[in-house]
Amino acid sequence: MSTPDDLFSAEAPTQPPFDPIFARDLVQRALAEDVGRGDITTEATVPPGTHAKARIFAKQEGVIAGLPMAALVFRQLDPAVHFGVVVSDGATVAAGATLAQLAGDARAMLTAERTALNFLGRLSGIATLAARCSAATQGTRAVVVDTRKTTPGLRALEKYAVRMGGAHNHRAGLDDGVLIKDNHIAAAGGVLAAINRARSFAPHLLRIEVECENEDQVREALEAGVEAILLDNMPVERLRANVETIRQRAPQTIIEASGNIGTDPERLAAVAATGVDLISLGALTHSAPTFDVSLEFDGE
Repeated sequence: MSTPDDLFSAEAPTQPPFDPIFARDLVQRALAEDVGRGDITTEATVPPGTHAKARIFAKQEGVIAGLPMAALVFRQLDPAVHFGVVVSDGATVAAGATLAQLAGDARAMLTAERTALNFLGRLSGIATLAARCSAATQGTRAVVVDTRKTTPGLRALEKYAVRMGGAHNHRAGLDDGVLIKDNHIAAAGGVLAAINRARSFAPHLLRIEVECENEDQVREALEAGVEAILLDNMPVERLRANVETIRQRAPQTIIEASGNIGTDPERLAAVAATGVDLISLGALTHSAPTFDVSLEFDGE
């Protein structure tokens, strides 16, 4: 088996910014899920010691993410496999483009194929959607960000894919920011009560953001001097009016739009034109279509 230090050799993609030990554990669990007691078909049809060459290629246009994970899957089963990348994560490719070239033990490559492509397809799908959504806001101050609506256990990877697509990350988890939402407000007894409790609890270096569903809540948040306001589920005209109010009264406040915005480019452009700083989209991770990739042996 590979060790954390050699998961990504010079011919493999650059190591992504998440813990390689975490990545290896994820790959091991994914392979255990798929392989179980053994790859019966491959063991029955491919003689031991068979060497093969193959390529991974895109079957559609889009942005690539997840090549390091694919490389790790193959190397988990064949540490000697050659995994030569042709493009890097974050690259935009056309349909038919070769992403990586492989050579190694045929049995290991066949057994690893589906798990490797599942990682690559899932992450490239997210990166492709993130790129499309970010492109819709070009020329405005708005930055597209993700949310915590991620696949359990895959958050670090999915947020990495968002970045590869040119969008940005919101909170990684509940422990790295104060975001007071509707249920916090209801449980605390109101906007001001929730803000005051957060201020007395949170370290002074943490910003406080409050989700607001109407103008009264925006007014209370402004009176409390919060650093960020999330405008939730507001039509474009209401968004614009609230942005103007916030800019007039507290121009340094970060303004985020969220809630049923979707990924339609026209809708995103309209929201961005209201002057918000951030547009958070759960759809980047919970609704991204899988990117179509395939592995093809060259017949050796």
